[in-house]
Amino acid sequence: MARILFKNAQIVNRGQINSGDLLVENGKISKVGGVIDAAGAREIVAEGKFLIPGIIDDQVHFREPGLTHKADLYTEPRAAVAGGVTSFMEMPNVKPPTLTQELLKEKYQIAAQKSLANYSFFMGASNDNLEEVLKTNPQNVCGIKVFMGSSTGNMLVDDTQTLDALFSQVPMLIATHCEDEHTVRANEATMRERYGEEVPIAMHPIIRDVEACLKSSSMAVELAKKHNTRLHILHISTAEELALFRNDIPLTKKRITAELCVHHLYFSADDYATFGTQIKCNPAVKEKRHREALLAALLDDRLDIIATDHAPHTWAEKQNSYFQAPSGVPLVQHTLNVMLEFYHQGLISLEKIVEKMCHAPAQCFNVHQRGYLDEGAWADVVLLDLNKEWTVQRDNIHYKCAWSPFEGHSFKGQVEATVVSGHLAYQHGQFFEDKKGERLTFKA
Repeated sequence: MARILFKNAQIVNRGQINSGDLLVENGKISKVGGVIDAAGAREIVAEGKFLIPGIIDDQVHFREPGLTHKADLYTEPRAAVAGGVTSFMEMPNVKPPTLTQELLKEKYQIAAQKSLANYSFFMGASNDNLEEVLKTNPQNVCGIKVFMGSSTGNMLVDDTQTLDALFSQVPMLIATHCEDEHTVRANEATMRERYGEEVPIAMHPIIRDVEACLKSSSMAVELAKKHNTRLHILHISTAEELALFRNDIPLTKKRITAELCVHHLYFSADDYATFGTQIKCNPAVKEKRHREALLAALLDDRLDIIATDHAPHTWAEKQNSYFQAPSGVPLVQHTLNVMLEFYHQGLISLEKIVEKMCHAPAQCFNVHQRGYLDEGAWADVVLLDLNKEWTVQRDNIHYKCAWSPFEGHSFKGQVEATVVSGHLAYQHGQFFEDKKGERLTFKA
């Protein structure tokens, strides 16, 4: 494997920014800081540009197997790497759903052949697969996914005895999608009475409302406290839910953690008028007051992780009417750019972005030797030009679905190069695919 030497970079790591060099050897970071001489190494002159750890995205939907007309384990990891995401954790609501150890094994086999990024896959829970769930190895699987609201797919876990059994018996991290199904269905019925089948997209945050989120998240927290479960609640979208989380202890001590997704921070209910079903997602993008509260909670550490919930659908699918258009937004290539927009607005520091997108996911999931620019860690490294301006266009979107809600939008800040497990996987718009990513492992 090639040796790579980054020269004269601004190295962002563990809450500090320091000038210096960084050397990659044998897949790992061998030296960090100061002036490093490495004869024969491939030299990348950074000249004041920024080196950050590779982003770890703990929630993506890459659609393979069974839904590969939308996305797959070749196209989406490439898009991720182009956006500085070097590791992902993918969800089980594919076809067939990942509800057995054999189906889980098959996904890992596919990724080993196709994924340019490092990978892990959640084991899915249903109302009747507890025995299979309990066979999951916590050292090489990121967690168990429980849909406490049906969202996209047919994996709703709504049996209270099953939920109690999962929370009491599963020894590893449980990640939950929290929306109360009864509340959502009741709201849908009300809207159908008013509009028939032609419900306006603007009603989405009223159908999937604050009550639905809070009721389900509160139930998950209650179960976790009852059984001392390691709980991670995905895509928090309301101000009201923030009271469920604490910031008076370090992340490493928390048994209950929470994730914030970039679209809930970037968009608001006002944007349905412009984007329509492009930003239809579950939980829904809601009123501006939530967006402001979510940012404050991210900054004060009630919310622990920034992720995407990358969930692509074809453009044709998204053009359907409200009930027929599927929920989900393609985001993994542009997640860092969204956060850099907040950085350039003075709303968040670069160090905090790195903490929430790189360090915190590694801590939250106990990812082994990733998430930091430390000597001895896996070399997942992103070279970033903070001042490069560019516009999202159809020809530079790498998602298989070939669209983005950011198309036509100009961002300031661009990924110049991405190293994945010591391999230069992307540089100046070009992919280098002779080596695939590695399977993530976890400290028990």
